[in-house]
Amino acid sequence: MAYRVVHYINQFYGGKGGEEVADFKPSLEQGPVGPGSELQKLFGDEARVIGTIICGDGYYAEHIEKARAECLKIVEELKPDLFIAGPAFNAGRYGVACGDICAAVVERLGIPSVTGMFPENPGVELYSKQIFIVKTADSARGMREALTNMARLGLKLLKREPLGPAFEEGYIHRGIRKNFFKEKRGSLRAIDMLLQKIAGQEFRTEYEMPVFKKIPPAPPIKDLKHATIALVTSGGIVPRGNPDRLRVSSAESYAKYDISGLDDLTPENFESIHGGYDRMWANVDPDVVVPLDVMRELEREGVFNKLHPYLYTTTGTGTSVANAERFGREIGHELKEAGVDGVILTST
Repeated sequence: MAYRVVHYINQFYGGKGGEEVADFKPSLEQGPVGPGSELQKLFGDEARVIGTIICGDGYYAEHIEKARAECLKIVEELKPDLFIAGPAFNAGRYGVACGDICAAVVERLGIPSVTGMFPENPGVELYSKQIFIVKTADSARGMREALTNMARLGLKLLKREPLGPAFEEGYIHRGIRKNFFKEKRGSLRAIDMLLQKIAGQEFRTEYEMPVFKKIPPAPPIKDLKHATIALVTSGGIVPRGNPDRLRVSSAESYAKYDISGLDDLTPENFESIHGGYDRMWANVDPDVVVPLDVMRELEREGVFNKLHPYLYTTTGTGTSVANAERFGREIGHELKEAGVDGVILTST
C-alpha cells in the first residue's frame, strides 16, 4: 500500500497567479498540482500525493497564525504519512511559510515533513533546527534536483531508514551531532585533513562552525555640532496606505520618504506595516520606532547641525541576509553622496 503524501505550494506554483493574488487563502485540491506532478513521478508506486494545499505567500505572511491553523486543519483531515512543502528556493515569504507549516505539522501532528530552500532563504535561519530542509538552487532552474532530493529524503523518513550526515543526504545541517566509531583516531584524521589542505585538495571538516562576518564599527563622529544625521529603520514605518507596497516581511525593497517638512510622525500621516511585532503602539505614535520628534528637538538645540531630509525604511523580519546587505550598500552609498555624517538605525 502506497504512503499518503500532502504537498504545500504557493499561489504561483498552484497556478492561481502571481503577486496580484498573493492574498489567496488556503485551499485544497485533490491529487498533485504543479511541481507535485513531478514529485509524484519521483515517488513512483511507493507514495501517492493525495492532496495539494495552495496558499498565497502574502496571506501566510500577514496572517501567520490563522494560515497555520487553516493549513493544519486540512492536513489533519487528510491523515498523510508525509508532508512536503515547496521547494521555495530563495523566495523569502514562501520559505518562511514552508518552514512554519512544516514545523507545525511535525510538532503538532507528529508527521514527518520535508521542504527545500536556498541556504540564504530567511526560512533556513528560522526553521533549520526544527525540520529537514533540502538544499536547493536559488531559483526554479533547480526544480528537478530539488524535488528528487526531497522525494528521496521523504521516503527515507517514511521507511525509518538511518540517515547519514547532512551533506551526504542533501539537507541543511540541523545542529544535531551523533557519536560513532571511526577506523582512525581523531589525531590521525586531523593530520590527513591538514595534508589535504596543504596540497590544495578538497577536504571536509568533521566539526563545522558557523561563519560570521566581522564588521568593524564606524569611527565616532568627531564634530557632532556640525554633523548631518539621517534616520533609517527596519521597523516598517511608512506613510499611511503604504504607497510603495513594502512587504510586511521578507522584504525585497526599501523606500525613501521626504520628512523635511515634518516635526513629528503622527498616526494620521504614518503607520507601521511590519509583520514581526505588535504594531499597536507604533500606530498610536510612530515616533516610538522612528524618533523624528526627539531628533527635531535635538536639532533645534544645536546638538547636531541638521537632520537629513529623507527617511529610509524597510521591514526586517524574515528578510534575507543578501537583501539586507544590498539595502545597506545602496542606502549607505546615497547617504555618503549626500554628505551625511551619521545614521540612527532603529529596529523593533
